[in-house]
This record gives sequence, C-alpha cells and structure tokens, in this order.
Amino acid sequence: MEGRRIRRFGRGSQSSQTLLPLRLTRLTNAVSCWYCDFKTSVLNEPLYRYGRRHSRCLRVWFSVGLGFSLTALLGVILILLWEFGGAIHLYKGNDGMISLFNGSLFGFSSSISGLIMSLPDIGYIFLSSILSVFIHEVGHALAAASEGIQMEYIAVFLAVLFPGALVALNEECLQALPRNAALRIYCAGIWHNATFCVVCALVLFLLPSILDPFYIHGESPMVLYVSPMSPLFGYLSPHDLIISLDGTRIHNVQQWKEKVALLNWQLENLHNSGEYKGLTKINGRIGYCVPSYLIRNSMQLQLEGNYTSCPDELFALAASPCLNPAVLDNVSIEDNRARGSESIYCLNPMDVIKLRKCGDGVRTLSDQRRCSCLEEEYCFAPVQMPGLAWVEITYSRPASPGCRKLARNWLPRYENSVSGETSCVSSFTFVGDLITLGHALHLTSYEPRWLMDVGASLPNMLEKLFICAFHVSLSLALLNSLPVYFLDGECILEVILQYFNFLRPRARRKVLQWVLVGGTILSIHTFLRMLIVKF
Repeated sequence: MEGRRIRRFGRGSQSSQTLLPLRLTRLTNAVSCWYCDFKTSVLNEPLYRYGRRHSRCLRVWFSVGLGFSLTALLGVILILLWEFGGAIHLYKGNDGMISLFNGSLFGFSSSISGLIMSLPDIGYIFLSSILSVFIHEVGHALAAASEGIQMEYIAVFLAVLFPGALVALNEECLQALPRNAALRIYCAGIWHNATFCVVCALVLFLLPSILDPFYIHGESPMVLYVSPMSPLFGYLSPHDLIISLDGTRIHNVQQWKEKVALLNWQLENLHNSGEYKGLTKINGRIGYCVPSYLIRNSMQLQLEGNYTSCPDELFALAASPCLNPAVLDNVSIEDNRARGSESIYCLNPMDVIKLRKCGDGVRTLSDQRRCSCLEEEYCFAPVQMPGLAWVEITYSRPASPGCRKLARNWLPRYENSVSGETSCVSSFTFVGDLITLGHALHLTSYEPRWLMDVGASLPNMLEKLFICAFHVSLSLALLNSLPVYFLDGECILEVILQYFNFLRPRARRKVLQWVLVGGTILSIHTFLRMLIVKF
C-alpha cells in the first residue's frame, strides 16, 4: 500500500522525478481483498492546458476559496468542541446542532431515519455523489494546474465498503511550492463543493422560470403517483390537481406538507393536553347540514367515560350550532353531554361528504358565513378522535374528457363558487392517520401546460436531483473540513503548522498527530450522537 499522500497527492510515487508537463502512458489499477481502484489519465492534458491558460484568474478564484476553506475548518473544529462540551456536561447543551447536521444528510432524512429508501432515491444519491466528487477532484486538479503542476491521474476507489476518489499529484513539485500555493491546492476541493451548493440553490430558485414555457408552477400540486396500497387509491389518479386540504387552498407541495403537519400537530396537541383528558373536540372549521332522516337512521353515540366509540366504518359527528370561530373552537364533548348524549351520532362519512356545508369556513359570494341549514336539517361537525382525523380533500381532474376544454378556467369558478363544486371539481373525505395521508401521494408543484404523460415527472426529477446534489456536496465539503486522517483537513493543517516557525519539524509532526487524533475521536463521537438522535 502506498503512503498517505500518494492516495491523493502522490507522495513517494515512482514518477516523482518526472518533469512537467507529466505524460503517463500506462496506469496499473490496484485490486485486493479490501481495496480496489480505477485510474485514468484521460483528463490530464485538457485540465492542465485550461489551468495554465487561465492561471491568473484561477489563482484569484482559489485564493478566495482558501479563505473560505480555512473559515470552514475553524468553524467545524469549534462545532466539534462545542458538541463534545455539551456531551460531558460542561454546559447545558442540546441537540440543535446535531439535528442541523442530520437535516443536511442527502436531503432524504425521513427515508433514512426509517431505514426505507426507494430505488429512485438511491439513484439520486448515486448521481449526486458522482457529480459532487468529480467537481471536488477537478477543483484540486485545476488549482494544481494554475500553479504549474499537472496531475498524474484521477482514481476512483473502494476501500472496504467506503467509496472515494483522488487526484494524484507530483509530491516533489508540491513541496517546492510556496505555502500559500499549496494551501490553494488543498482547499480547492472544499471550495468547489461549496460553490456547487450555491449553483444548486440558484438553479432550484430559478427552475420555475426556466420551465415556465412548458410548465405552470405554484397553482395546484399535481398527483404523479398513487400507490395501490394507499388509502387514497381509487379516489385520486395521476394528473389530478389538489385544490384544497381541509378548506385551505393548496398551491404547491410544500404547502401540502405543512398543512398535513399542522393538522397532525393540532390533533396530537389536543389529545395530549390535560384539559380534554382524551376527549374529542369538535372540528369547527367545517360542518355539514345533516337531514333529520339520516340522524334517525344513524347510530346514537355511546360515551364510555371520556372516550367515544364508533364502528370502524362510521365517524362521530356532534351537533354544532353556527358560532363565531372563537366560540366554536371551544365547543367540546363535555358541552354536548351537558345538552344530552343524543346530540352526538355515528354517521357514514361517504353520506356526509355529499351534503351541503355549514359552519365557520363556508362562505358565499358576499363573504357571509353560511350558518343556517334548512328546516329539516341540522349542522353537524366532525369530532376529532384519538388517532383519527376527518380531512376533506378537494381536487380537479382536468385530464378527464369533459374537462379538457375547461382545464384552464376551472380555478376562478371554484374560488367564486358558493358550493365549491363544479363539473370538474370533486371532494372526498379522508378518515384516518394523518401521517399516512402525508406519505400517500407523490406530488409535484409543476403542471404541464399541455396534457401529456411524457415529461410530467421531469420537473420533480430535476428538483430532487438538485436538492440531493446540494446536500451531498455540502456533506462532502463538511467532511473534508474535518481535522481527521486521510481527508483534506489533514493536508491543510500540515501546511498551516509550517507557518509556526518557532516549532521544530519534529514538534510540528507531534502537534499535527495530536490534533488529528483528537479531531478523529471528536468526529466519531459527533457522528455517533447523530445516529443516536436520528434513530
């Protein structure tokens, strides 16, 4: 096995006496039980010529990267010390920083935490890793070329189960460089990864404008896929547009996720509070005008202590007089029990959802609440049950034959409609776990301007790829900023110690060794804490 630097920068290589520009005619790939690599010199000449032609501009560019990388190295060291201090209770710490690092892990935190990763997710991570590593190593090669050093080869390797890449450079030429020039080379990879993060963020910000000639962004999220195992299968289909969730207008995927999370938080907070003691609170956002014959034919709810019990196919609804939101939000089962248990019934959600709406949140064209029902109707509101939620989803199906010509005109009619229903807009009720609802659909914020199957998923794929590339590149920059063995941080620290002229070479090596050992231990400790917090 070759020495440490040869793995990235070529210390002790057989070509260390070769004059530049270097030309390798044959490379030998290493294969063993625990290590294998593939070397190529195809990019040697193009990168060297480009680096020499633009050497002045590249030196300025990588000088800026030098300042950024040194700041990143200092920041990472301080974070490691801060987390270690919190772990040994030097101060009252928390897991905020650990959670921040966890959130940057590939952008698939929810999938990773559940140990579930789909095949497309693996593909996005694989492509993002190749792209981020390539940009990192090209940064080293261009920085070296701007200083007059040509790389020997680029290699990708697999050590045990850990993949990686390296750029091999002539060690003697590196040693002959001024310290600032060597630091520019060592810091170039971190700087390029950070720059790539900015590029990914900029592309994500401009993506709606870039795709505007072909896609509409931010009007309504479009359904891409509904799993056959999903409770929404049969209700929603690909290309359906989500209009509202529980009476709230939804414009994009982020709003959908935020609304589902808010409803779930409200439900958990309600049933975890001591005030209600497991009782259910009337959902005051929306009610339904239930005819008297449905009430007579329904099952009267029996209260068992403070809890309600309905058969699986039925849902509890309570009589809810039209009150203002401040009053209606405070109506509970206790209030209904004071008026008599007959005011709470178990009804079929499929029958209720078809009825006319009443209560707060239902407005007419004159913006007045529709608080009144007909003489033989009563305003009933769904009751929030432990582990169950009543959520109404309104959607449009513009791809259906009867709506093709009206696809671009349904939204104004829906928003100004008294009933909220048109020939192209429908609603249904989801009764179940809100977490299941949040993962039941694959949505995109982009709607094709023309009804087509090909290309409908393209914006969503681009978004995921750039989001994943951002997180992978950020992770690679942070990892190489760590003061640990075999990464860029080791080489950067070695050169920095050369500025301390009062230290003898042996003392510098000792200091470097202690810093690397301490940095490696602290890094392992921090990663273990991340795993503990994650799982």
